[in-house]
Amino acid sequence: MLDTLPADHENANDSAFKLPPDIEQLQELARRIVHDELLPLEKEFLLSPNHAHGLKETLNLKSVFPEDVCKRLERISRDTGLWYLMVPEEFGGSGLSLLAQVAIIEQFMYTAVPFPLANVPNILYECKGEQVDKYLKAVIEGEKTTSFGQTEPNAGSDPGGMMKTHAVRDGDEWVINGTKMWISMAAESDVIMLQAVTDPEKRQRGGITMFLVDRNNPGVHIEQPGLRTWLSPRSAQYIVHFDNCRVPAEAVLGEVGKGFSLGQRWLTIHDRLLRGPLALGKMQRALDMSIEWAKQRVTFGKPISDRQAIQWKLVDMYIDLKALRSMTYEAAARADAGDDVRAEAALVKLCSTEWGARCIDHAIQVHGAMGESLELPLTHFYRYLRHAQIGGGTSEIQRVLIARKLLAA
Repeated sequence: MLDTLPADHENANDSAFKLPPDIEQLQELARRIVHDELLPLEKEFLLSPNHAHGLKETLNLKSVFPEDVCKRLERISRDTGLWYLMVPEEFGGSGLSLLAQVAIIEQFMYTAVPFPLANVPNILYECKGEQVDKYLKAVIEGEKTTSFGQTEPNAGSDPGGMMKTHAVRDGDEWVINGTKMWISMAAESDVIMLQAVTDPEKRQRGGITMFLVDRNNPGVHIEQPGLRTWLSPRSAQYIVHFDNCRVPAEAVLGEVGKGFSLGQRWLTIHDRLLRGPLALGKMQRALDMSIEWAKQRVTFGKPISDRQAIQWKLVDMYIDLKALRSMTYEAAARADAGDDVRAEAALVKLCSTEWGARCIDHAIQVHGAMGESLELPLTHFYRYLRHAQIGGGTSEIQRVLIARKLLAA
């Protein structure tokens, strides 16, 4: 485990352009928090059987560390203003651009230990009336958490065409029936952002609506235990049944029939474009660790950094890292400019997950047997990035989205 910040990490975001000084200052703040507060906790986090893939940062911390540690990290987040990193100014946040968010979030992805912040789904800003205080502000302040309910047992890559969960209007209420699967944090969340078919003829073209459904609604049944996968010691993925689940008309998020487009907006930014910084931080850490290890590890009288086979792996990791950083920053800047970035976000998602997994695979190989040690973050990183080639839309689906743009002219 590295005890100091390597030189490469100090210049982790060297690019063809310079970010504004205020963003660079926040990057440096994030780096120091990672080094001083998070990295010392990493071994304990990795060896704990209690953390889970897909669990919100604050809950993941509480599942592993004592209360005083969790409170200290949250206090640092709030006192520095980083808690509101992704929140617009009108709701008390920093109002930072998506480019700035990407550049800063990358720093926190350098370690397996999560840093607590208000990770608010972008579509929750569609809340109106009583929804604002009940859901939006509560999520911003960390009083409530959300999960996203789209995927179904036979409707993963084609949710719009195959979705069976439906909602029927009954007076002042909607009655929801159906089953969702692979819903991250369903059992731990307070509210499920649920997609349901409200017009079978229109489906994704005006016939799917997004509902805010309280998890403790008597019509919501979550199968326990969760779905077990290779991602973490315990599961935070669930099958959720909606059996005559009644919600008031005011539970509709946005407009009736516009739920599919809301879901795509969430997927585009949160589950695709933001995979970029998630991978970049892990790739930078893997490269830094590999360089350090290669210089120290001696075989046949020489450090393995003298071996061309090792040098080429390091170079390949560096190429992927630099290319992905440029690609991610450009996509974020275009999103800030108001461009339609669905294809660009798909490209970031595709490359961050495939190149990221390849990069971590190289790092594990460079470390040899130590690369497989659970005391190091490499296998943890690899599982997350390899999973991301499926979760949030498979690599194949991302290629379909990119091809649509290429062939649209």
